[in-house]
Amino acid sequence: MNLLNLNTNYLILEIMHRFEELKIWQKAMDITENCYRATENFPREEKYGLTSQLRRSAISIPSNIAEGAGRNTNGEFKQFLGIVNGSSF
Repeated sequence: MNLLNLNTNYLILEIMHRFEELKIWQKAMDITENCYRATENFPREEKYGLTSQLRRSAISIPSNIAEGAGRNTNGEFKQFLGIVNGSSF
């Protein structure tokens, strides 16, 4: 049994169950909440247009962090963080 793999697997399990403790996830949730508040008063005709697009893009960031944290390897987690990075622009 490889000790390095054992330690890596333990780290992955720790992240899987505690992504809520990651500062980046917490900040992403704050941004998402602010986005929802900011779009509350957008015109009704934008409900399915701009409002929906802004809200979906905001929630995709913490969602991808959470999904990546639940994956089986650090490589998969990094892949989801790459998606998060792309979504942030």
